[in-house]
Amino acid sequence: MVKTLVVVGAGPGLGTGVARAFGRQGLQVGLIARTKGKLDTLVSELAELGITAAAFPADIRDRDALITALAAARDMLGRIDVLEYSPSPTGPITHAAQTTADSATAQFELHVLGAVTAVGQVLPEMLARGDGTLLLTTGVSSTVPAPFLANVGMAMAGLRNWAHTLHAELNSQGIYAGTVTIASGVIPGGGEADPDVIGARYCSMYQQRNHVEEVVGDLDAFRSLVAQTGGRGSSAIPISPAS
Repeated sequence: MVKTLVVVGAGPGLGTGVARAFGRQGLQVGLIARTKGKLDTLVSELAELGITAAAFPADIRDRDALITALAAARDMLGRIDVLEYSPSPTGPITHAAQTTADSATAQFELHVLGAVTAVGQVLPEMLARGDGTLLLTTGVSSTVPAPFLANVGMAMAGLRNWAHTLHAELNSQGIYAGTVTIASGVIPGGGEADPDVIGARYCSMYQQRNHVEEVVGDLDAFRSLVAQTGGRGSSAIPISPAS
């Protein structure tokens, strides 16, 4: 039986790198994001590599739409074996003192509630068969407090924490849950930061299933940059798709 990966928050960088890595291992791919035209382009690019892929447009913040898209992917591609969640931050990104309930809620809805919705849609079937993989992506602000990414960091830290608890709870039931912290830009040809290199690390986690977290980039270097700018941020600090 052909296995299926679904990427929630698929884009031309990280999400496509993950899709290519799994597709090269024989998995078919479902792509979920808001813009149909961009998804169709990604599907065509994957098809040129011999990877079976399909697009399922949905606004991830719209939980009903996300559930519908995941159900459509299940209907077309068969059971979902791997769920990868990695939407880019959208909406206002606020400094710590300027964070409001609305700005925090916007990021929490995207990163945490979107992930909870997506996992809730695929997990029951994974548990029923005793097998499945959940890969939840966060950015550097999930681990390193950065005042200029305050509302994003609040949400990312919550998602990272939940990924660790899923790993602890589900491991004995045949479900592998892991998280990847992106502490760099995602740059084609950028060595460790190249989307295909990063995608291969996701694929390795899926295959090995023996650790909960991967970190792409240098957390200590980011801490130093934050300290040097007094937490104000700088163009020298890369903002990854999952900051």
